[in-house]
Amino acid sequence: MNKPTVNYLSSYSPNLQQQAQALLDTGKTGELLLNKYPQAHSLSSERALYDFAMALKNAHLRSSPPISKVVYDDKIHVINNALGLHTFVSRVQGGKLKAKHEIRISSLFRRIPEPLLKMILVHELAHLREKEHNKAFYQLCCYMEPDYHQLEFDLRLYLSHRDRYGELWR
Repeated sequence: MNKPTVNYLSSYSPNLQQQAQALLDTGKTGELLLNKYPQAHSLSSERALYDFAMALKNAHLRSSPPISKVVYDDKIHVINNALGLHTFVSRVQGGKLKAKHEIRISSLFRRIPEPLLKMILVHELAHLREKEHNKAFYQLCCYMEPDYHQLEFDLRLYLSHRDRYGELWR
């Protein structure tokens, strides 16, 4: 039987992938992640998620365009669409161009620790200023969340763990 690969970590160095694979193979990822992040967030309602996202936006991106919606979305498939989606919709209303920014987070993330959810929201909020995943984009992510890269790695490690062993936080 083929062992599952660490497909969520494919952009990391081969050495880091091997270390993650070894942790997965020995079943130590769950213990590692639970020690680091003992409990899931309590932002299960979309209103609470929206308020949390708006607090982040107001703290770091006051002059950015407003967000019209922040929701959990059952239709987002983590592998195809990454962790969340930032959508920008332009519509003509009465001769004016109206823009709406929406953030959709995979429903899979209703029960993860708050630092990991915050990392996803920081990523999607950064798209308000930087559309591409370039150096400026990641600098903005690190400005809003100094541990951004570690949190992203931990989330990807969790996704690899989840594929093999199931949920950690209930």
